[in-house]
Amino acid sequence: MVKANYTHRDLVGQSAPDVRAAIRAGEYAGQTSGLAAGKLQCNLAILPERYALDFLRFCLRNPKPCPIVGASDTGNPFLPTLGHDIDIRHDVPRYRVFRDGVLAEETTDITDLWADDLVTVALGCSFTFENALMRADIPVRHIEMGRNVPMYRSNIPLVPAGPFAGEMVVTMRPIPAEQVDAAHQISARFPQAHGAPIATGDPVNIGINDLAHPEWGEPVEIRTGEVPVYWACGVTPQNVLLDARLPICITHAPGHMLIADVAEDAETTVLNTQ
Repeated sequence: MVKANYTHRDLVGQSAPDVRAAIRAGEYAGQTSGLAAGKLQCNLAILPERYALDFLRFCLRNPKPCPIVGASDTGNPFLPTLGHDIDIRHDVPRYRVFRDGVLAEETTDITDLWADDLVTVALGCSFTFENALMRADIPVRHIEMGRNVPMYRSNIPLVPAGPFAGEMVVTMRPIPAEQVDAAHQISARFPQAHGAPIATGDPVNIGINDLAHPEWGEPVEIRTGEVPVYWACGVTPQNVLLDARLPICITHAPGHMLIADVAEDAETTVLNTQ
């Protein structure tokens, strides 16, 4: 791959290793929805080892927004269970760095921030099941519009662990009313990518006041005959990490995921290296 400044459209249909290669080379820093169809996409939380056990407990207690699909060894930037050559320091299009609960910077490479006590936790992402929805001719509006999925704060409480607590973040996709049941059934087959929706219909019921103004991502059109459908979102742990005011933690920027080599419908997220 030698072309500079790849667009999202350029990378549609490329393999997971090729997309990561473009990202690693600094040639793509955009959102990853719809890329590397059939491969698992992952949210990220990178934090000091002394907080990692409590964070893993938190994820296990809240599996809908925080489905664990991988974890690194302490101080090791590689994730061989998710990809043969994944280096978490520069294989994500855009990172967010938080210090003491405050966003300090966004960057496309964290090599200079890497430390021997850091642990990477990879969490499933709803981008994974979108390919299955589209194969069933269920529209995915933000992909149609070339936008990042809209994400909202909800009032759904989470089960705390150590310093980690808060409310769930959700994604919204407008689904034709007659296809809502099918969308539920299809996404339920991907429990490691947030699984089935957590709510449908009126956003006020889950604490969202205005679908036209998401906290993250971009708004999408809701057409006549469509129903807003909400899934748990991997931005949830970002908010939880922020509220815990860790001295440092690093996440992906919303919508800018790690793309793994693991198949989206694999029985296990541990890559077969045999």
